[in-house]
Amino acid sequence: MLRTMMKRKLLVFILSLMIILVPFAVYAADGPTPESNAVAINTVWTLVAAFLVFIMHAGFTCVEAGFTQSKNTVNIIMKNFMTVCIGVVVYYLIGFALMFGPDIAGFIGSKGFALTQRELFDFGIPLDAFWFFQAVFAATCATIVSGAMAERTKFNAYLLFCIFICAVTYPIIGHWIWGGGWLQKLGFIDFAGSTVVHAVGGMSALIGAWMVGARVGKYSPDGKVHAIPGHSIPLGALGVLLLWFGWFGFNPGSTLAGTNPAIASIAVTTMLAGAAATITSMLFSWIRYGKPDVSLTLNGCLAGLVAITAGAAAVTANGALIIGGAAGILMIFAVEFFDRIAKIDDPVGAISVHGVCGSFGTIMVGLFAKEGGLLYGGGAALLGVQVLGVAAALAFAGIMGLVVFGALKATTGIRVTEEEEHNGLDIGEHGISAYAETSTAPAANIF
Repeated sequence: MLRTMMKRKLLVFILSLMIILVPFAVYAADGPTPESNAVAINTVWTLVAAFLVFIMHAGFTCVEAGFTQSKNTVNIIMKNFMTVCIGVVVYYLIGFALMFGPDIAGFIGSKGFALTQRELFDFGIPLDAFWFFQAVFAATCATIVSGAMAERTKFNAYLLFCIFICAVTYPIIGHWIWGGGWLQKLGFIDFAGSTVVHAVGGMSALIGAWMVGARVGKYSPDGKVHAIPGHSIPLGALGVLLLWFGWFGFNPGSTLAGTNPAIASIAVTTMLAGAAATITSMLFSWIRYGKPDVSLTLNGCLAGLVAITAGAAAVTANGALIIGGAAGILMIFAVEFFDRIAKIDDPVGAISVHGVCGSFGTIMVGLFAKEGGLLYGGGAALLGVQVLGVAAALAFAGIMGLVVFGALKATTGIRVTEEEEHNGLDIGEHGISAYAETSTAPAANIF
């Protein structure tokens, strides 16, 4: 009897132990592993970086609004809001597949429209996270054009162009460089988009600003330049700081890996380049014009950030200081060239900051890259590839800009009337003023 009771107690103990341990065994078999933890960390990092890039659109809105006249503020806000919305939808439906889909002849992607055929893609993180990060980049490229064409461009014409650049121009060049295309195969380095995002946006902005023409009163018949000051330097400064903050998602986030220690050095090169460019642009404007110019200093910061974006992971901290410092000065020369010689009216300096300094920074990778750079004993091969890639991207973006803006100019038109420009696009295009006390016309009755 005693022996039977002992057996029963032993059986109950064994069964109880199994009930307790089996769930732990199952958890150990199906639960987190070092590999799954790494994927989770990388996914969270990529999404956080994408959220920072998204914040940059607030920065662009503030910069463009602050550097232009108050009567066009609503128009600036509407264009930047709609750039994000149109950009991500068009990139979802069309652009992503053209950029990262299976390669055709090194030129264009072919499958994965609207994130279908997911089995074709493997980026080491969930496809949705990768798409989200790339989508906010696409919208960033488009919004560069908004500032250069501000204060005289039809709202509908800009929206149509926004569709095209996010669906065609940006994705195709992006495929060449990031999606397995011909430039990537040649070894072209553009880590986070000095060319893919900024130079492409800058060249499109150049074509758009040239074709829409200068603002009324910008140039006198004898060619003299008349400054048209922006209405809020504090707003512009806030925008630059927001952009700088967002850039720490733009550059370090392009690793797509929070487990990659390189994110620290990339953050350092990004910070130093922006700071160096701010210093050099302030000093150079002080020497050149007798006083430190605030708008050029603010744009100098952006010029340095744009320039380092291509080589943020490839150059040393010292290289970043040199590239950023040089970009701060180059930007001022570029602004003078477009304003005084080319007579291309760019209210916010977008062409100089993004187009010129984006191209410059990409080419400088050929000199300063720790691996393959000319100054590090790598020869001229990488420098040649960098020059070729920049030239090809600018040429394609320029041709596409001519085609699209030419078509729009011949159909819908791209410029508002002189009366609308005089009264402000806020009233003419949207029927409301950003600052009610300055409104000179009644708001539209929308009810």
